[in-house]
Amino acid sequence: MTAQNDIFTQAFTSLGNIKYFSVVLLFLCRGYIYTAKLTLLEYKEEQVMDILGLAHKYGFVKLQNAVADYMKAILNNRNLCTIFNISQLYCLDDLTEYCLVFADQNASEVLTSQGFLQLSLNAVTQLIARDSFCASEIDIFCAIREWVKARPEMKAAAAEMLMKSLRLSLISQQDLLNVVRPSGLFPPDTILDAIEEQGRKRTTDLTHRGFLTPNTNIATAQLGAIVISGEAPNVLLSEAGGIPQDGDRSLTRHAIGDDEGIVVQLGRPYIINKIILQLWDRETRMYSYYVEVSMDRRDWVRVIDYSKYLCRSRQTLYFESRVVRYIRVVGTHNSQSNRMFHLVSLEALNSSDEFNIDPKTTLLIPTTNVATIENNALVIEGVSRCRNALLNGQNSDYDWDNGYTCHQLNSGAITIQLPQPYMISTMRLLLWDCDDRYYSYYIEVSVDQINWVKVIDRRIKQCSSFFETFKVMKYLFLLKVRLGTFISSY
Repeated sequence: MTAQNDIFTQAFTSLGNIKYFSVVLLFLCRGYIYTAKLTLLEYKEEQVMDILGLAHKYGFVKLQNAVADYMKAILNNRNLCTIFNISQLYCLDDLTEYCLVFADQNASEVLTSQGFLQLSLNAVTQLIARDSFCASEIDIFCAIREWVKARPEMKAAAAEMLMKSLRLSLISQQDLLNVVRPSGLFPPDTILDAIEEQGRKRTTDLTHRGFLTPNTNIATAQLGAIVISGEAPNVLLSEAGGIPQDGDRSLTRHAIGDDEGIVVQLGRPYIINKIILQLWDRETRMYSYYVEVSMDRRDWVRVIDYSKYLCRSRQTLYFESRVVRYIRVVGTHNSQSNRMFHLVSLEALNSSDEFNIDPKTTLLIPTTNVATIENNALVIEGVSRCRNALLNGQNSDYDWDNGYTCHQLNSGAITIQLPQPYMISTMRLLLWDCDDRYYSYYIEVSVDQINWVKVIDRRIKQCSSFFETFKVMKYLFLLKVRLGTFISSY
């Protein structure tokens, strides 16, 4: 046994310890110390928790981790609070986080469980402070009130905790006056401040609670989402992804000029930071649009505004995480004569992707190459044996006949179309270099294919092979490269 852990070496140096360690031997010696195996299914939950305590106390790290994993497997609404308390007592951060996530998804049941009354003050604070602990605010308050009744000596500390964590402005005025005020947990001025905040702030500015399901599309019929505004609403959230069988007439759509747009009601409030739209792209048409979100369908906040940009195909939209119940997509322009805005599919999720957003324009600042086929970029002007040779990522397999895109000097250009606008600062070009020629060129960018901004001018320079270009932030949708000013040989 002393070979398994130094604690036993110290323990057996004193006969006074032998009586105590008979308890340890009862649970550990028989199944673990000699064989390094222990069948936890043989023990009751209370005994498993005792084993965890012993493993923690005597430094059996592997056993402690194994028991913690077992507790994750048996976690339910009945034992959640007990296991949550234990995870905090033994500083088991991974188990604590697992309990918090489970509680988020079962908040109402947790609040009404007997175990909630046994939680420590710190555990209660951790639970209700989370945006993802999604339950009615008045239900949370009532649970705290019962918790205080069970331990009246904690009333002062609980009141301080409530002041920081409970969101009184989410409780109706009637409940504030008839339920919260009589409890005596809040001073009257605090309640009046909450009522004043309700009248002063927009609904979207309040700190709402929502369900959090990372990296999962929650805009699905299976999760209760429905389209409540827009023509042909049934196809947008279908498993087929809204792929039409008879052209754009079977797509979810709305008439441009109708500000109600296409509205999706989620099954319940969710915390999201990413929306993916698939615009109709079987033709060369492009669209402009904006996206708004709401909790009550009355007060809307615009999270994406591409009303001044031409967009096509798949739109990957990021924004700061917020609680959402309704999503509204409003088209403002169709490059074809058709005055309709067509949407093939919509996804909404809370993404763990790292991303940067320009706060002024809501444009994504990409950290990877967006001029790729996978990102739905297109070469819409230029000559090549392969349409997208410029974007396929091949930068070594080219020769005199293949693997490049070109245009005639002083005529036309090479133009790349990205699916959506980005805020970019860096670009790299590989100029054809199978001989010793060099080029001069300039680069323009545009967001509407009408107004172009020159970001690089190398018409008087001799350039070859790889060159890094501009370092200044620019809006970018269309990229036009003119390799037409000079070429050293033909």
